[in-house]
Amino acid sequence: MEPTRTGRATLVDLLDRILDKGLILDADLIISLAGVPLIAVSLYAAIAGVETMARYGMMKELIQAK
Repeated sequence: MEPTRTGRATLVDLLDRILDKGLILDADLIISLAGVPLIAVSLYAAIAGVETMARYGMMKELIQAK
């Protein structure tokens, strides 16, 4: 079965899906000059609605504090 597109997704549809399902970003960035690493950045971010994060057990301290 081939996947098909049913139409164009709007920005609101995309945002709704991200908040409902969640999105994880995990990135490492190293800036170097002449082969010498100068700056390293490690990024981990979870983007989702509070209800979705509670369902997966994330942010327990924040949700219980309120």
